[in-house]
Amino acid sequence: MKSLAELQAIKEKMKDKVVLREGSNEIRVVVGMATCGIAAGARPVLNAFVEGVNNNGLSEKVSVSQTGCIGICQYEPIVEIFEAGKEKVTYVKVDAEKADRIVKEHLKGGKVVAEYTLASVNA
Repeated sequence: MKSLAELQAIKEKMKDKVVLREGSNEIRVVVGMATCGIAAGARPVLNAFVEGVNNNGLSEKVSVSQTGCIGICQYEPIVEIFEAGKEKVTYVKVDAEKADRIVKEHLKGGKVVAEYTLASVNA
């Protein structure tokens, strides 16, 4: 890299590949990435959400970010989804395969995947 213009070109090229950000999008996906979450496999889950949001054309309405401990370590990896005017949805024991289904059915289709939620575990 020899110039600021080169750096700017790299930034523009990568912009579509990265949705991991804080934002004021309609939907926020938050993945628990404390030590307990990472040990349980949260990193591939975070990557699956980022890729799923990009691949499904949702990057304008969905932001993906990470947080520290959510406080219910026995259910890691944990993903919380926040939508304006709706109750928070907490998904538990999420893996990359479940993340893909959540992206397609919940984020894209608008239907909560009830069997993956904290409520279903406590029922």
